[in-house]
Amino acid sequence: MSGVAILGVVGSGVILLSLFEMLRRHRLREKYALIWAVIAVGMLAVATFPQALTWMTGALGLQLPVNLLFFAASLLIMVLTLQHSSELGRLEERTRTLAEELAILRLEAERDRARDLQPPVEQERGLPPA
Repeated sequence: MSGVAILGVVGSGVILLSLFEMLRRHRLREKYALIWAVIAVGMLAVATFPQALTWMTGALGLQLPVNLLFFAASLLIMVLTLQHSSELGRLEERTRTLAEELAILRLEAERDRARDLQPPVEQERGLPPA
């Protein structure tokens, strides 16, 4: 096994161990862990069987296996960026909604507090309380 293959196997092992530890400590959600696990297993497969990468390169009509790796990595980064952008937009909308609901609740609480502090109308007119 070449040095590059050993480096790939060790790298994917470190990613997988980190994933399990982060999941155990609740530092990473399962949906993201699945993505990273697929990446690590793919990295392990390419490191273990580099002939498969060479075969896929020829099947797709590319010149060098590294071109296929760069294309796959670029595509993966774009997909992850799109997913995170979607998640960010959803969270921004949720944050705005929660801020609006909080503002309404604060306004209602202030109105209730102000109403409780005002003396009853009967006392202002000098009438005995009912």
